[in-house]
Amino acid sequence: MALSDREWRLVREESRRGPLNMALDEIAARTAAQEGLRTVRVYQWDPSTLSLGYRQDPDTVAWDYCEREGITVTRRPTGGGGIYHDRFGDISYSIVAPADELPGDLMETYELLCEPVFDAFERLGVDAQFTDEKLPEIHQPACYLRELHPAHDIVANGRKISGNAQYRRKDAVIQHGSLKFDLDAERHLSTFADPDTSPAQFRERVTTINREADATRNEAVEAVEAALREWADADEGSWTDEELGRAEERAEAKFESEAWVRDREDPTEN
Repeated sequence: MALSDREWRLVREESRRGPLNMALDEIAARTAAQEGLRTVRVYQWDPSTLSLGYRQDPDTVAWDYCEREGITVTRRPTGGGGIYHDRFGDISYSIVAPADELPGDLMETYELLCEPVFDAFERLGVDAQFTDEKLPEIHQPACYLRELHPAHDIVANGRKISGNAQYRRKDAVIQHGSLKFDLDAERHLSTFADPDTSPAQFRERVTTINREADATRNEAVEAVEAALREWADADEGSWTDEELGRAEERAEAKFESEAWVRDREDPTEN
């Protein structure tokens, strides 16, 4: 049975704080595994957020800058480097499905779950593809400046435009990613402690939708939503009150906790 023959919902773009966005991914995984309702979603980060990769050293964060600028810091359950998200420059998505419905091979799963991402770029007239070479890192703590990997880094005209990552649980798979609509290189770099690169170098490595296409942010979001909806044959849906309640509890207990954000220790597992 094809994935699109199963029950999917599309949660259209909504703005939530970073820890709650990460908690909602985990709650969606529970819903997919226990209730058979799979989720595709698009979302913003409000307030602006620096999301750290799972194994990222907290010493790489400019904590004083983030606090002064009102930038939330949370930690993803997925790997990679830190990403600065705001409501304009970043378009984020998640795809969540039961693990037994997806390939066991990581590369095959990336190829399958990135299909709607490539479709969205095609709708916008952006010629995007997985990178075919491992470009060297520029600043390792920053996701968009790490060594480019052919498995999950998407480029346009040789510059990274999207990063994608997976979290494979026993019962469900979460893939989430970021599509760059615009880039504030100075602010993005400022969230990192002593970055060994410059805004100019950042802009040389990274491109954006509004650089590659004649589209507004609303048009770009609509393209991502349409691509996800058609790929999954999803019905437009929303979170239940129970899911939102559980996600709020999860965000507070885990994704906003010092133990998780600073020390990578999940206090909900104790």
